[in-house]
Amino acid sequence: MRNRILILMTTICIFAFTSLACASVQMGMSGSVVQSVQYMLQDTGYLSGSADGDFGPSTEAAVEQFQADHGLTADGVVGSQTMEALSEASGRPIPEESSSTEGYQRRLVMEATAYTAADGGGDGYTATGQYLQRGMVAVDPDVIPLGSQLYIEGYGYAVAADTGGAIVGDRIDLAMDSTSEALDFGRRDVVVYVLG
Repeated sequence: MRNRILILMTTICIFAFTSLACASVQMGMSGSVVQSVQYMLQDTGYLSGSADGDFGPSTEAAVEQFQADHGLTADGVVGSQTMEALSEASGRPIPEESSSTEGYQRRLVMEATAYTAADGGGDGYTATGQYLQRGMVAVDPDVIPLGSQLYIEGYGYAVAADTGGAIVGDRIDLAMDSTSEALDFGRRDVVVYVLG
């Protein structure tokens, strides 16, 4: 009897793991994985507008166009092949809902604002010498060292690439693609994971 229970439990675990690993991202879904897919689509020029984490008609159309251009079945569903192609084309890691914060070093609740490359009258380059784009954030280096890999709830994966005069202590400034998107974000508290 004990062996039967063990075999049944093993089968259930394998099925659950396989289902999770093969999960698709598609119309009607929302969350950080959808947002990460939207960032990939933006990086590759297939999606304009904000990455709001909601998989709607515009995201589906962008996925279909990406799939058609890359020799994939243009069904608008981001399965494993489409995800791998998006990751390769955008240079971003494949998002994993279950492991986005696994192995983190620190968890911080920070006051977040948003900005763009055009803000502040500068040339758009970060303190680390890169041109500012989504996925880069400004931090206080005494709190989060420059170059740190981060995961920010509601924003996604990011790198600490910039500093700012008003970014002191538990403050963080998130790079956005447009002024309207930065204004829509406003000021709010976010959970920041400093990844290992």
